[in-house]
Amino acid sequence: MSQWGSTKSKRVLAALLKIGWTVKRQSGSHRILARDDWPDFVFAFHDREEIGPRVLSRISKKTGLEPSDI
Repeated sequence: MSQWGSTKSKRVLAALLKIGWTVKRQSGSHRILARDDWPDFVFAFHDREEIGPRVLSRISKKTGLEPSDI
């Protein structure tokens, strides 16, 4: 069972910014996020889009996001 639930992408982006990611550049809904000692991460979701547990798990592996951060 996944420890992730579904949530809006706006909340996920806010949590990523809270843990130290910054928006390097943006083109439409595609945002390139940067953080020291991490490779850049492409966040390509519209603000009102729902992100499911499987995708949240993949995002967490590439960004260090934890369920408690959201």
